[in-house]
Amino acid sequence: MLSKSQVSLLQSLQHKKFRKEHGVFLVEGLKSVNEFIQSAYTVQTIYHTPAIAPKLLKLSHNINTIEISLTILQKISSLKTPADVVAVVKIPDWPVLKPVSLKNKFSLVLDGIQDPGNMGTIIRTADWFGIENIICSEDTVDVYNPKVVQATMGSLSRVSLHYTDLEAILANNDLPVYGALLDGVNIYDTDFGTEGLVVMGNEGNGLRPEVIKLIKKTITIPRFGSAESLNVAIATAIFCSEINRNKRK
Repeated sequence: MLSKSQVSLLQSLQHKKFRKEHGVFLVEGLKSVNEFIQSAYTVQTIYHTPAIAPKLLKLSHNINTIEISLTILQKISSLKTPADVVAVVKIPDWPVLKPVSLKNKFSLVLDGIQDPGNMGTIIRTADWFGIENIICSEDTVDVYNPKVVQATMGSLSRVSLHYTDLEAILANNDLPVYGALLDGVNIYDTDFGTEGLVVMGNEGNGLRPEVIKLIKKTITIPRFGSAESLNVAIATAIFCSEINRNKRK
């Protein structure tokens, strides 16, 4: 049985301020919790309903597990239909991002992405295509937002996220910097080579002028129909696919 203060603490983790204050975030659902258990993240506590207990015994190892009622679970969950298990996971201290660590690979750079669903899908896409690092502007949505965590379907446990000054990273790096813009070179005619930074912009405003100045090669996904724009998560997936297709040539 959880006390009112414990329930209140878990509820507060829906908000960035309290996640930052306590240094933890929530992961919901058996599959996602299992992904974090098997990752480099530290799972502090798992809260579960009686129904899920037999499965958790095989997963949780030495992690503290607490059985709770469905009523309590509904209070702490961010989902309309709560899963049977919620884990409290420690926010890692990511190492300082050094240019040398980005060599010989591709990394995604996100400039002001705001929608949690888009962010989660981008992380999941990066995981699918083997991209290890995502570099975010300081105003990009918090990756530990419950909606982002849920949308990653566990992929957050395998992709490194870095929030930093994008201008400093782009200016102090000798890697190719590709930017997704409407007036760039056709993506299907582009040779991406073997390394680089791929910069994707805000859902409504695109890339900031300060960031555009640091783009070394502008790339566009050509339009064949009549849609006004392309969702940033879908655009990111197309870029990731083309980069990997180029590697196979």
